[in-house]
Amino acid sequence: MAKNIGITKGSKKERQLTTLGKLYIPEVIKGLAYTLRQMFRPKVTIRYPEQKPELGPEFRGRPVLVKEHDKERCVACGLCARACPPFAISMQAAEVESDDPKERYPETFEIDMLRCIYCGYCEEVCPEEAIVMSPHYDFNFKTREDAIHKKDRLLVDKEDVKDRLEFLEKRRNPNFGEVYDFDPKNNIHTLRNRDEVMGE
Repeated sequence: MAKNIGITKGSKKERQLTTLGKLYIPEVIKGLAYTLRQMFRPKVTIRYPEQKPELGPEFRGRPVLVKEHDKERCVACGLCARACPPFAISMQAAEVESDDPKERYPETFEIDMLRCIYCGYCEEVCPEEAIVMSPHYDFNFKTREDAIHKKDRLLVDKEDVKDRLEFLEKRRNPNFGEVYDFDPKNNIHTLRNRDEVMGE
């Protein structure tokens, strides 16, 4: 039989309420006083959607593909699709048939926005900074098919996500190039600064 572990009546630890306390009048007055104080404080709400909030570069909105020199940065390595917890990303790689230093590109790239949880893992693992979390948050869908964003809806110019890219650069390695002594030519696995490093 289970023991009663509650406070027994008449114990010193039991809170004794006065007649006024039993009517809960002091607690009601405290609640009304708090409400009254809040009424005269500055408003923090905005009139959405007429007014849009100003979001900083740390905000994680809709993931997008970065376009640079009219071409996507993505090399179809598939790391973002593997890292995605809800399996929202799918892609099909294809070989580049020109002298481009990039050997592969995504022939198809899709993100199911109904599955996306905006965790930013895809952005974290991308070696090319080809997929980033944009400031776009205000979008809706009429059908499930409309929620699947393909390359034509995902590609955005590098300048449109410039603030986010700068934020990521500072966050990933704040002392890059200052603390460690290395030859820059040993760090050309990415296309981001290949032209600068090779002096082309």
